[in-house]
Amino acid sequence: MKDKFNHFFKTSDGEQVFYSTNFSTIDRTKNVLIFNYGLVCSNYHWQKQIAYFDKLGYPILTYDYRGHYQSSGKHELEKITFNQLSLDLNELIDFLKLDDVILFGHSMGVNVCLEFAKLFPKKVKKMILISGTIIPVHNIMMDTHLTGPFKPIISKVMEKFPKEFNAFWKYGGWNPLIKKAIHTGGFNVEQVNNEFIEVYLNKLGQLGPDLFFHLIDQMHEHDILAFVEKIKTKTLVIGGNRDKVIPNFSQKLMHSKLQNAELYTIHTGSHVPQVDFPKFANERIEFFVQAKK
Repeated sequence: MKDKFNHFFKTSDGEQVFYSTNFSTIDRTKNVLIFNYGLVCSNYHWQKQIAYFDKLGYPILTYDYRGHYQSSGKHELEKITFNQLSLDLNELIDFLKLDDVILFGHSMGVNVCLEFAKLFPKKVKKMILISGTIIPVHNIMMDTHLTGPFKPIISKVMEKFPKEFNAFWKYGGWNPLIKKAIHTGGFNVEQVNNEFIEVYLNKLGQLGPDLFFHLIDQMHEHDILAFVEKIKTKTLVIGGNRDKVIPNFSQKLMHSKLQNAELYTIHTGSHVPQVDFPKFANERIEFFVQAKK
């Protein structure tokens, strides 16, 4: 963002949430674009969207969830739930006196957006939901049912070799084989270069494995199906038809369940179609955001 203002906001339970805006916080602002990133991701995944809409003059808010990066709360995993993250965001929105916000969510960020829309429907004007799922994640991640059974095995390894596992988590991303596996498994290798993967893995290494597996469980247990059909917020659902992490049928199902949704599938898009093909994604999102109805 050209004019970037960095701040910390104190939540009602005393945590510090880091956030950035491209507008002065002394002004009451409408139609702010708020970006919510995915599981152990970061706002780096939104860089092409942030730059694009910043150039167009849209007010933008980015932030770190509690327990992530510059925000506090890392030592209380039990408080890092989608309900609590939504409450944090609501307090931040009230603090900044924002109206009719437009929520962006990628992967796990879709859970945050849907939970917020459930709790505070009058505050959300529109949502853009990318590569998310309303099906329990253990049943579909990587197009398999094996994600759930693997967790107890990994938990035992973490318990028996905590130092070694944490060191591997923090630095293992620099292993060429791991970088290649992440690159081919989650991205369109013809569109996303190695530099992006290295930055992503470096940021991932800053967040511990405990947080990762806690949030995987939160995604699995999130009762989205129980309320998704009641959400009336106008929504653009985006998915890549070659998503190997959250299969594209999940976005099609989400589109069918939401009352007021549009679906945009990006050809040869991966789990991060907004990174693979930012031009296509940005233009479609802009059309959706500008639409009066």
